[in-house]
Amino acid sequence: MKQNSLIIGGVLAIVILSSSMFTVHMTQNAVVLELQKPKEIITKPGLYFKIPFIQQVRYFSNQLLDNDSTPAEVITKDKKNMLIDNFTMFRIVDPLKFLETVRGEQGARARLDDIIYSELRVEIGTHGLHDIVTETRDTIMAKVTQETNIKAAEYGIEVVEVRIKRTDLPPEIANSIFNRMRTERERIAMEYRSEGKEEATKIRAETDKERTILVAEAYKQEQSVRGEGDAIATKIYANAYNKDPKFYSFMRSMEAYKNSLKTDTTLLMSEDSDFLGFLNKSK
Repeated sequence: MKQNSLIIGGVLAIVILSSSMFTVHMTQNAVVLELQKPKEIITKPGLYFKIPFIQQVRYFSNQLLDNDSTPAEVITKDKKNMLIDNFTMFRIVDPLKFLETVRGEQGARARLDDIIYSELRVEIGTHGLHDIVTETRDTIMAKVTQETNIKAAEYGIEVVEVRIKRTDLPPEIANSIFNRMRTERERIAMEYRSEGKEEATKIRAETDKERTILVAEAYKQEQSVRGEGDAIATKIYANAYNKDPKFYSFMRSMEAYKNSLKTDTTLLMSEDSDFLGFLNKSK
């Protein structure tokens, strides 16, 4: 029985001793609370003791922390809407003040978001959209970092840097700009098409004009050649007629017979017709 009591007593002693010790790592600061009231702030790493069940320890990182904020809309000096996406680098420099004001990292990030976007709205509101995008971004962020650090000190936080990750236009404005760009491109395309059709019409008109001129010149040349041929043929016929009028008359009549009697057409003529003169003689 006595041995069991010793064992139980030893176990209780170990439990009490282990619950009275705590370690603070080099990446941490600690606040010892006694009945939920701050008792001691520990900023150096090592092994420490506390009163079991009465005192509690809250740990806070002393490393550089980051806060990636949700994008928010701000208005520039020239009344342009911008969507700002930023991130913040900060550290906890006063664990007690941090604990008393924001309680933990989640509360600190929410409070930093409010402060940073408030400062961004104020600072960006004094600059135009073109300057923000091309020239003054670093100046703006340096000013925002400085003002945010001053206000964050009330919560035991040191703000090391505030940076803009991305700037964009709100979706509805981006869609409006896209639609305007598309309309402008369509207008330019229609101008090109109109100019192309006009040029095509000019080319067709010029081509038709050249074709008409070529056809007219060819017809003129054809008529000239035909006239010369007809004149030569007439001259030949005339010469032949003058040499032997009877033979010429005979050849012309044979040609007339050939052209008129080669079809199935029935001709009704008088036997005394001059047209049938050579046929009657053949009898």
